Amino acid sequence: MNAKQLVENLAKALVDSPDEVSVNEVWGEKASVIQLKVAKSDLGKVIGKQGRNANAMRRILGAAGTKENRSLVLEILE
Repeated sequence: MNAKQLVENLAKALVDSPDEVSVNEVWGEKASVIQLKVAKSDLGKVIGKQGRNANAMRRILGAAGTKENRSLVLEILE
């Protein structure tokens, strides 16, 4: 499972409208940006109270990135 699929699976488990989840990966030289877009009504669920869900996903991506020797950054789009 790659980082894009990982973020997509995590986000779909959190939201009410999993069909509106879209994930895009932008590759760079040493880093990749994972862009997550969800329905406007599900944005709060993905971010979580005080950003806990978003921070947890970022930590998981950081751990996954060390396996690939890359820096993975999660960007949540509105």
